[in-house]
Amino acid sequence: MTVQTQQWLQIALQVKGSVIFAIYKRVIGCGLFGVFVSILYYFKLSVSQPILGSVIPSIVLGLLLVFRTNTAYERFWEGRKCWGSIVNNVRNLARQIWVSIDERTAENRKSKIAALHLLVAFAVATKLHLRGELVTDELEELIPKSKYIKLKNMNNPPLEVAFWIGDYLQQQYNQNCLNSYQLTAMQELLNNLVDNLGACERILKTPIPLAYAIHLKQLLLLYCCLLPFQLVESLGWWTGLIVALISFTLFGIEAIGLEIENPFGYDANDLPLDAICNTMKRNIDDLISLSPSMELYN
Repeated sequence: MTVQTQQWLQIALQVKGSVIFAIYKRVIGCGLFGVFVSILYYFKLSVSQPILGSVIPSIVLGLLLVFRTNTAYERFWEGRKCWGSIVNNVRNLARQIWVSIDERTAENRKSKIAALHLLVAFAVATKLHLRGELVTDELEELIPKSKYIKLKNMNNPPLEVAFWIGDYLQQQYNQNCLNSYQLTAMQELLNNLVDNLGACERILKTPIPLAYAIHLKQLLLLYCCLLPFQLVESLGWWTGLIVALISFTLFGIEAIGLEIENPFGYDANDLPLDAICNTMKRNIDDLISLSPSMELYN
C-alpha cells in the first residue's frame, strides 16, 4: 500500500508528459488578471458582478470540453487499434510465408528472409510516412540498396513496400511454391495492412473542425476573464489564486485533447511507434531462427 501511495504521488507530481508547459502562461495570465480585479475591488470600484456567472453556464462549457477530449481520445484509440492490427497482420503473414512457401534452393530461403524484412519495412515506412519524415537509414538495413534508393522518390513509401510484398507472393504462386488458397489468405492479410495504413492516414489528415476549435477557445477565454468579477466579492485577495486554479483545470482539459488528437508523433503521450516497430523486428528475427517442419533445400 505504501509503494502504491508513493507511485500515485509520483505520477500526480510528474511534469514530463503533462500539459503544464503548454498552458502555464495562460494560467498565470488569468491569475494576474484576477489579482488586478482584486486591486480594483480593494479601491472600492464596482467590479463585483456575480450576475456574469450566467453568461456562460459552466455545464455548457464542461460538455464542450468533454466532447473535445472524447473526440481526441477516440482518434488516439483508433490509431492504437490500427497499429495493433498492423502488428498482428505482420506476425500472421510472416508466419505463413515462413511455413507455407517451399524452399527448393538456397536462393528461395534468401528471398523468404528478404520478404519477412519487407514486412518490418512496411511498418517502419508507415511510421515515417505518418510523421511526415523522409526515408531514413532505419529502412536501409531492411531492404536492398536498389529498393531503398527507389523508395526515397516515392510519395507513399509504405504502399510501395506493400506492392513488393504482393509481387513476391505472386511470384511464389507462379513458381508453384504456393497454392491458390495460401495465396488468397496471404493477400487478405496484406490487404489488411494497407487498410490500416489508410485508417491512420484518415486520422492524420482529418483534424478537429477549425470552427469548433476556435469557438471552444473563445468560450474558455471569455469564461476565465469573467470569472474574477464573479468571485472577487467573496474571495477578495484570494481571487487570483482561485481563478488560476480553475483556469488550470479548464485549459488543461483542452490541452489534453490537443496533445492526443494526433497520436503518431514524438510527444510523451503519443503512441510508442518506435518501440512497436522494434518489437516487430525482434519477432521476425526470432521467426527466422526457427526451422519449419517441411522438406528443406539440399
